[in-house]
Amino acid sequence: MTAVKIGLIGYGTVGSAVGRTIRSHQENLQTIFGKEVQVAGVLVREKQKYEQQVTDALLTDDAAELFSISDLDVIIEASVGIEPAFSYLTEAIHHGCHIITANKELIASRGAELKRLAKKKGVRLEYEAAVAGGVPVIGTLKQLLHINHVVKVEAILNGTSNFILTEMSDKGLPFEEALQLAQEAGFAEADPGNDVDGWDAFYKLMVLSDLLFEAQPDWEKVTRKGIRSVSSQDIQAAAKQGWKIKHVATLENAGGEVTASVEPVILTAAHPLYSVDGVDNAVCVEGDLVGKLKLQGPGAGALPTASAIVEDLANLVHQRKEIEVKRVIKFTEKREAVPFVHLPSGETILLHGENVESDSHYYRVAARTPAKAEA
Repeated sequence: MTAVKIGLIGYGTVGSAVGRTIRSHQENLQTIFGKEVQVAGVLVREKQKYEQQVTDALLTDDAAELFSISDLDVIIEASVGIEPAFSYLTEAIHHGCHIITANKELIASRGAELKRLAKKKGVRLEYEAAVAGGVPVIGTLKQLLHINHVVKVEAILNGTSNFILTEMSDKGLPFEEALQLAQEAGFAEADPGNDVDGWDAFYKLMVLSDLLFEAQPDWEKVTRKGIRSVSSQDIQAAAKQGWKIKHVATLENAGGEVTASVEPVILTAAHPLYSVDGVDNAVCVEGDLVGKLKLQGPGAGALPTASAIVEDLANLVHQRKEIEVKRVIKFTEKREAVPFVHLPSGETILLHGENVESDSHYYRVAARTPAKAEA
């Protein structure tokens, strides 16, 4: 019985979790594929670093050696950055391998090229793990694309930022202390910029834009703000009104004109993202037929991401036909909005939204600083 042979690119937190999951869930995978599923080779940058961990497969730092494995079926890419991942996946497609990736920056930047090449070569490109960790957003949206017109997507797409804002809210911590807790828990990297400056959520939003509209806006014209500017005072001022500050990524389709943004916003208790705390991600989708849907689950951590990758692997056996539905849309810059600002003590003024009880709007709130007494 010939095995399904997998080449794994990257063996860090996610890659090693994928390897363990394939071994621990081998019985389920064999039931699906009807044969053994094995990691035949692992490509890493520093071979010596992983020699004690990878003992049952080829371990190499040479891509040519990985692709020389006979009858390689699937490449799972679990690295970061655009290169050399793009070059590796391009080569894998030319070798006739199906592709599974968790690399959101790669899919956001070069995903359209990879999709075209994969289609031309008759292989599959799956990327569920690139958006929202273990939450099955990509698969769900693919099922909505045939007839429904997606009107709006609002999402919390970065578990690290959501964890930090939750800690600031629940424990009254300043940003720096909440960030340190996230790093100690393994949710944030030593350099947390990708998460707290909004890039991670931005890349994921661009992946969703490509999926929904087969196009992306000009990156330079998308509002992208991180959470560094959110202070304890901001959190407390919002809480006094019964509101929460969340880092929200939005795509809004108004009659074929689409706007995109990633920024901290203030949500009322009626908003479906209000209760999404900790490292959870959530995606709220509104379709013209299906109405409003909410998907929520863990968005940070190795196992949720590995889960999405292995589910993509299992789905390869179904060989689903991708149905292309052309949308006539154009991207527009988001209308001028009041920027998120610090909230010093003083009178609060509602600056965005007509109805504070509505669950269809979120709000930006600023404060009028009390006038200084004259000397």
